Amino acid sequence: MKITLLTHFKEFEKRSNTGRLVVDVLGDAAEQVRWDRMNPSPRLIEEIEAGGVALVYPGAVCDRDGDLSGITQFIIIDGTWHEARKIHQRSPYLQKVRRICLRTGEKSQYNLRKNQKEACLCTAECVIEILRLAGKTAEAEQLQERFMAFIRPVGALRGEVQGH
Repeated sequence: MKITLLTHFKEFEKRSNTGRLVVDVLGDAAEQVRWDRMNPSPRLIEEIEAGGVALVYPGAVCDRDGDLSGITQFIIIDGTWHEARKIHQRSPYLQKVRRICLRTGEKSQYNLRKNQKEACLCTAECVIEILRLAGKTAEAEQLQERFMAFIRPVGALRGEVQGH
């Protein structure tokens, strides 16, 4: 199973980007591909055309929620929700990819950015859920642990939380 993070160029410089955690924990099983509207990754397009690829993206048109059968590669758009919407709309090759939605019923724990969408997960949380659904619980737990240390409780960096 492969995780491809289609990453907005601004995300590579943000300290709040959780895509790096995914690559750090999963190693060769994950990659960050820089999104370029005019020059999409030829390798990613080849992989999509070969089949077995799914786009993890919320919306009305989702195929068999929670059913990962036949999927060998997951594409997750890595950026703010505003950036992700633009990437999705401006990438015709993503329109033909099987689309799945993750419905966990849990609220996102991500607290490093303002204006987060209700009931939507950050990049690392999406990957954690995919790993769990795929039965890769050890990797899911390892990423979960790194993610929780990464986000820390609000105020921890300013010394406002006891024990931090």
